Amino acid sequence: MIDETEKCILERIDAHREQIIAFAEDIAAHPEPGFEEVRTAGKTAEFLKSLGYKLTENLAFTGVKGETRRKDGPTLTVIGELDAIGCHSHPMADRQTGVAHACGHHAQMAAMIGCAIAMADPEIQEELDGNVNFLAVPAEEYIDADKRTRLKEKGIEFCCGKSEMIRTGVFDDTDIALTTHVHMVPVKEDFYLGNPPCNGYTAEQVTVRGKAAHGAIDPWNGVNALSITTSAIQMMGLMRETFREEDHVRLHNVIRKAGDVINSVPDEAVIETKVRAASLERIEQVMEMVNRAYAGSAYAFGGKIEREVLQGYMPILPREADEALIEAANDLGLDYRTVQKGDFNNACTDVGDLSHLLPIVNFTFKGFEGKLHGADFKITDPEKAYILPAKLLALTAYKLLRNGGEKAKEIKDSYTPFFDKDSYIQYVKKITEKKAD
Repeated sequence: MIDETEKCILERIDAHREQIIAFAEDIAAHPEPGFEEVRTAGKTAEFLKSLGYKLTENLAFTGVKGETRRKDGPTLTVIGELDAIGCHSHPMADRQTGVAHACGHHAQMAAMIGCAIAMADPEIQEELDGNVNFLAVPAEEYIDADKRTRLKEKGIEFCCGKSEMIRTGVFDDTDIALTTHVHMVPVKEDFYLGNPPCNGYTAEQVTVRGKAAHGAIDPWNGVNALSITTSAIQMMGLMRETFREEDHVRLHNVIRKAGDVINSVPDEAVIETKVRAASLERIEQVMEMVNRAYAGSAYAFGGKIEREVLQGYMPILPREADEALIEAANDLGLDYRTVQKGDFNNACTDVGDLSHLLPIVNFTFKGFEGKLHGADFKITDPEKAYILPAKLLALTAYKLLRNGGEKAKEIKDSYTPFFDKDSYIQYVKKITEKKAD
């Protein structure tokens, strides 16, 4: 049975249903790349300000934080992600940038805004023994090497929104983070409660140095950087049979450059290589294999290799569905299942980094068709994709913070962080300072 406060929460969200859907559709119609989500951030800030939240803007360029008045007790941070994914073929892709909301971040934002609508009510706030903040975070999707270089020149030191916000202290006052996403694990139910284990990744930009020569007159006097590159990538392909299924290894390459003109032996190639796996240890091991492939190919042809390590995302530290989340799902009569043994998400997210510092209360949801990051991805059921996730977030936040915030305190006290902020920053800097020729 839901209490009077919970009835009020649900009524507020229902009363603003059309406004929440319109917000989501507006964001979907104006996708923006990571760290460039100026319009999306502006719309979010405008909405949160209209609800009476204290705003902090321009966090990691475009991040927006809305805070309630400070009270004693645990602090929850409800997270939404601002950016879109590169997908030129999507019908709603931006013509200039090629990005589209083919990963459902606009649905997260709608859920966050719907929860903020409920929690803005002063009478509801009085029932909370703690705080609920709302954080719109930039750049969850992968940022390529060239853009990272440009961002560093402007003061963005870490590779993604949550990591940069950890570095700059945005999460210093957060005890528990509440996150959502459209389904990434194959789930037939409408909702999936908890946070399954998830791949992390590391990446590097590799510059292959060869020697230019005329492609027809004297190719024997050149060293072909493209041949070194393709040889290395072929070696990586032959390595795949050594990858154990339980390690969930995925290996990706994109050739950014491979020579300048077709009638000269290419003397330079640039490749970005990305290794995903289920543990930091296995990621490092596979990347060592990759680097041996590059080094061996360069030696065979007489070229050289230069590597720049690019910060990746950490694997998620899994968490079963918390009691408050399950209770809220039951109160709403949702069709759901919880995280089960054997579940795994082969994708990566910077929530993984956050899970090493904070407990994450997470769920995913349906309401869409098509493939994530694909041209056919689209929201088909606004109720399941926008409204019900908002209600689930709001009821969960309330259940965590009522009765002296006992459920939130239980989560906080039972969680053992892998890093604190300082050790996390040191770890990332140590990794990204690695270079080899």
